[in-house]
Amino acid sequence: MPPKKNKKEGESEDKFMRAARFGRVKNDLSMGFVGLPNVGKSTLTNILAGANHAEAANYPFCTIDPNKVKAIVPDQKFKYLANTYKPSSVVPAVLTIVDIAGLIKGASEGAGLGNAFLSHIAAVDGIFHLVRAFESDEIVHVDDSVDAIRDLETIQSELCLKDKETLTKVIEKEKERIRKEKGIARSADVPLGETFQSAYDKCAKLIDSNTPVQTCEDFTMGEVDEIRNFGLITTKPQIYVVNMSKKSFLRKGNKWLPKIQEWVNSHGGGQIIPMSCEFEQELLDLKDDKEGINAYIQECEDEVKKMGLSGPGFAVKSVVPRLIRSGRQSLCLQSFYTAGPKEVRAWTIMKGTAAPQAAGVIHTDFERGFIKAEVANFDDFKALHKGEASMAKVKEAGKYRQEGKTYIFQEGDICVFMHNVTASKKK
Repeated sequence: MPPKKNKKEGESEDKFMRAARFGRVKNDLSMGFVGLPNVGKSTLTNILAGANHAEAANYPFCTIDPNKVKAIVPDQKFKYLANTYKPSSVVPAVLTIVDIAGLIKGASEGAGLGNAFLSHIAAVDGIFHLVRAFESDEIVHVDDSVDAIRDLETIQSELCLKDKETLTKVIEKEKERIRKEKGIARSADVPLGETFQSAYDKCAKLIDSNTPVQTCEDFTMGEVDEIRNFGLITTKPQIYVVNMSKKSFLRKGNKWLPKIQEWVNSHGGGQIIPMSCEFEQELLDLKDDKEGINAYIQECEDEVKKMGLSGPGFAVKSVVPRLIRSGRQSLCLQSFYTAGPKEVRAWTIMKGTAAPQAAGVIHTDFERGFIKAEVANFDDFKALHKGEASMAKVKEAGKYRQEGKTYIFQEGDICVFMHNVTASKKK
């Protein structure tokens, strides 16, 4: 039996499962940065990847084609297994992140490079909505002034306007399908299905109020199945990322944060992550200098003290790990591990994946010829292995389980799959 979740963990997981319910069921899902030009999308994409993969230039359309990078998922369990087994190969989990060029007002009607950008947004599975909350004479704002709420309204309006256009096409397509199926004349009224109609009406109401469809908790499972086929942008999980100046980040606030919180709450709610590209870039520039990193963090901590601020809430640390984990969690992705003397690897699956399908992530033959999975919980391994790069102590304690086809994999499971595939006979 997998370990039981506490109530708080269960509620948090339910929230993210609701947000991702309209998405694709795959293991290689991606998050895309969406926002106005010059808010920090390319810079932050570079930071998350740990290298300069995008041309971060001070020009509104410097990123025309979406730039795709793989960000390594921070994972203490994986790190512990790698340090324990010391294998010749370690393969961490990654999150695919796409840097999408900036939208501007009128993008839904083709302004700027709007139609291309909106198609790029449609191609990702979740959205990092990046909003600018810093002043700079060197970095121009597309609207000539910084106003985080105006920018939020602009982006949300463009996404909703595109969805409104999509809904019009969806209902016409459904009517045409019913006409052909039932032989109804074009001049006659077409009776839409009850579930389709209710799903359509709820989506239209949300979009008309400039609210993302994914924030609504009032959909039935039948309506979710219908909406999944609508192809709406605002059904994607969305995380709001606020790019502040380094000074605002260190003091954990500026004038825009309360206003942003109020705006998000009035548009269906959502997770908000304040951060600073300025701080993160300066920290990344020192990545090969451990002493330099420590000195930089100390310098920032001294600056915080000079502001008269103290306590754990004002700790100086990178937000990059939180961003990556939050993006992955919003897509309902999790890891299981295989560990041995040759390789320690983190494999990515969706929450709710059964054992045979988890095995199939490694190789399709593992799923096709699945017999069983031998599984240990990471916490049990850590508590019991006594420094050995082996499951022997875990087995002695009775914590090494055999699971069948109905077992649902849990975050942090360490496993070995047993399978048997017989090649088909030649005729």
